[in-house]
Amino acid sequence: PYVIVCNHQASLDLMGMVEVMPDGCVPIAKKELMYLGTVGWACWLSGIIFIDRHKREDAIDVISQTARTMRRENVR
Repeated sequence: PYVIVCNHQASLDLMGMVEVMPDGCVPIAKKELMYLGTVGWACWLSGIIFIDRHKREDAIDVISQTARTMRRENVR
């Protein structure tokens, strides 16, 4: 398993990053993107993991659960 960290400047940059990432990668995005209409639906349907950056503990829980799943299922 591996993690790719990307810094982007705008919410729509995420859609471009998804195109260049290797197969099997799942992006993690801020929860606010989920409420951007069509962009939010596209992100949700493509399996993006959303974190709430304003609730630190919740964000840590989501990322920890994702890491456990990656290790358990040996996701690459």
